[in-house]
Amino acid sequence: MLDGGQVRWSRYVAIGDSFSEGLWDAPGHPAGPHIPLPPADAPLRGWADQLAMHLSQRRTAAGQPPLEYANLAIRGRLLRPILREQVPVALDLRPDLVSLVGGGNDILRPSVDVDRLARDLEAGVARLRAAGIDVLLGTGMDAAGSPLVRATRARVGVFNAHVWSIARRHGAYVLDLWGMRSLSDWRMWSDDRIHLTKDGHARVAQAALVGLGLAPDVPDWDEPPAPLPPVPRLAQVRDDARWAKVHLYPWATRRLHGTSSGAARTAKRPEATPVEVEPAREA
Repeated sequence: MLDGGQVRWSRYVAIGDSFSEGLWDAPGHPAGPHIPLPPADAPLRGWADQLAMHLSQRRTAAGQPPLEYANLAIRGRLLRPILREQVPVALDLRPDLVSLVGGGNDILRPSVDVDRLARDLEAGVARLRAAGIDVLLGTGMDAAGSPLVRATRARVGVFNAHVWSIARRHGAYVLDLWGMRSLSDWRMWSDDRIHLTKDGHARVAQAALVGLGLAPDVPDWDEPPAPLPPVPRLAQVRDDARWAKVHLYPWATRRLHGTSSGAARTAKRPEATPVEVEPAREA
């Protein structure tokens, strides 16, 4: 929030899963449909990192010290492990802002109890708010245009209703991903059709500013880049088959064996350190 032109938050911690870790926003790597994903160990800069940069730039422009930032999010995490493992670490870092966006991996499972998921989320929010920390929650995205993921749409809708109610009860902020029109554009999505491209992450960072009650840095942040080109039916069928082989089958195999893509991973930015502000680019 802005107080007299200044950003009041001085230390921000992001917790969650692959969405907040930043898959697949790897600097220097081309991104988009039909482009192979970067290596699993590639450095990542997703929406949370970009949000931290925007907040830090506004702080330094107002004569304040740079924002301190940590990112504890790890790909593949379910909500309960996020709350059990990441919330205590976040509390120890003593932030004044935490983004808590999780539950997406749970909702992909048909057996999920969405109401229980919401109760767990609310307990985590209450714990952070009791420590005097502002919390940014996130709704699930609208997967109406995805041939397979849209099967989760009803579950996501119920979860989103819970998120808005939790935010109201506890005075939290909400990153409204469901309402983002630009995310209905398949060019915002990486080759795995689950994670965002660089442009997608950049737009979500702008939506996060809006969710925090701040003006976005890019006026047309939620406008699709250009009309979508038509995709011939045969090309779509071939692409669906390739996607099933390259992405769906490995994911289903991990599920069958009870393994996670982030099983051996640790947080990419475990300490709250100052965000180095990028120099302004010349027009």
